[in-house]
Parts: sequence; structure tokens; C-alpha cells
Amino acid sequence: MTDQELIQKAKSVRKNAYAPYSNFKVSCTLLSSSGKVYTGVNVENASYGLTTCAERMAVFTAVSQGERDFEKIVIVTDTREPKNLCGACLQVLSEFCQDLKIICATVSGKSKNYTLKELLPKAFKKIR
Repeated sequence: MTDQELIQKAKSVRKNAYAPYSNFKVSCTLLSSSGKVYTGVNVENASYGLTTCAERMAVFTAVSQGERDFEKIVIVTDTREPKNLCGACLQVLSEFCQDLKIICATVSGKSKNYTLKELLPKAFKKIR
């Protein structure tokens, strides 16, 4: 899929986000190395610590279906400027890939491209 197709797919699932507390809806698409696309939205909870980010939702769905290698993730927010992923999501993504391409986009069409290494240069890794 092209970057624009991934952005459009992420925009199309924004309506499924559950954000009654922050009113900050986030959606994403995650492209696996096998070519499959997984979507995610944020799901808030009255106990804020139980809230799940869109990015982790997509990763966990993909992993539950056997995927372990990812090429690109697109995050869409309805903000003036594109927003980056939180540290927890970056750390979860680093478990599966180091060369991940990240596209942060807005509903209005602005976008910024990064790599996982740029946003999380010193990810925690298990010593083997």
C-alpha cells in the first residue's frame, strides 16, 4: 500500500476510537512485512491507566495473528500539527523492528516522516 492509502485507511477507522474523557481520537495503520495492514484506535477507560493507545492496539492485534515484523506505521490525529507516538508505543514497536518507518499525519493532510531509531534512539533491549 502507498503512504496515502495507509493514511486514508487510518482516517477511515478514526470513528471507532473511544475517547469520551480526552476527546482526543487517534487512529493508525500498521503495515507488516507480509503486506497485511492492521488498524488500531485509542480506547480510553475511566481508570486512565487502563487506556490503550491506537498504536499498541494495532501491534497487539497483528502479533495475535502471527505477525512479528513490520515496515511502516501511520498515526492520524485531528490536530494542527502531526503528533508523535508516546514512549510506551515506541518501546513496544522496538520489540519487533528497528527500521520501522513512521508517518505522523493530521486529518487535514499534514504529515511528517520519521524512523523508529530517530524517535527512540536508545530503546530498552533485553540482554541476551
